[in-house]
Amino acid sequence: MPCFKQPTHFQSLILLQWPLSYLVIVFILQPLFICLLFTSLWPLPVLYFTWFFLDWKTPDQGGRRSGWVRNLCIWTHLRDYFPITILKTKNLSPEHNYIMGVHPHGLLTFGPFCNFCTEATGFSKIYPGITPYLATLSWFFRVPFVREYLMAKGVCSVSQPAIDYLLSHGTGNLVGIVVGGVGEALQSVPNTTTLILQKRKGFVRTALQHGAHLVPTFTFGETEVYDQVQFHKDSWMYKFQSSFRRIFGFYFCVFYGRGFCQGSYGLLPYSLPIVTVVGEPLPLPKIEKPSQEMVDKYHALYMDALCKLFDQHKTQYGCSETQKLIFL
Repeated sequence: MPCFKQPTHFQSLILLQWPLSYLVIVFILQPLFICLLFTSLWPLPVLYFTWFFLDWKTPDQGGRRSGWVRNLCIWTHLRDYFPITILKTKNLSPEHNYIMGVHPHGLLTFGPFCNFCTEATGFSKIYPGITPYLATLSWFFRVPFVREYLMAKGVCSVSQPAIDYLLSHGTGNLVGIVVGGVGEALQSVPNTTTLILQKRKGFVRTALQHGAHLVPTFTFGETEVYDQVQFHKDSWMYKFQSSFRRIFGFYFCVFYGRGFCQGSYGLLPYSLPIVTVVGEPLPLPKIEKPSQEMVDKYHALYMDALCKLFDQHKTQYGCSETQKLIFL
């Protein structure tokens, strides 16, 4: 077990509410609303579900963020549990739109969530005039109540229509895409810097089509907060994980961290520092139908920029001088 500071029980409870809130919505709030259909309060669920279908396209059209939700004090306690910080290396002009590559995925993406979906680390003050979005699996926005909670925090769908909308309506939009996707979660183990990026080029093509700048980011410490049990590709457990992903869209990862008592194991993450370093934007021309050669060119430039960003800051945030990024 790595060495870590002991957070307060209150901070631990606040951290747990983040993932547990989704379980409460799915397994308590939704069944409750369905039960209301058979009571005198039936108009409430009828009105909500009517509005839900009328509002179906909103997640693909910029969403509906809430400054109140993003500024809730619970996010500052989540920030202080680790703690989580953001490091700015260059200004981002509000006159442009951006696609931000978020690396690595980690298991629960604590750093990107806290930095870009809340104001706990002061994003709006650090980057005035920039509106951040963090893209996630599209099917989350088909789940009643979950979609409202996600949109309120500035989370958007990773679908092509949703990203195209944000990059073509106004300027100052920053769309964060976890390029490695759920597959990278299986690579999330301590002391590793393995990224699934070599063949992930769709985000570059989209950036070229809109003339959006590419922004590399790397979150140091994201893969250190949990230990994960990895299974051989020939094992039945790995096959189960693969089947689970085909059905639900993400992997069933077996991981553990610390418990409520010092020295114990549990599902709380280790309270180790997490730092998201935001790199210099890479300007791209606007090409409606970019060729594969053009996509390959800027994809290579992006990977070089990401490597440079990592190398410049790795020793400051716990990596050895010899450690390199590994692209799969």
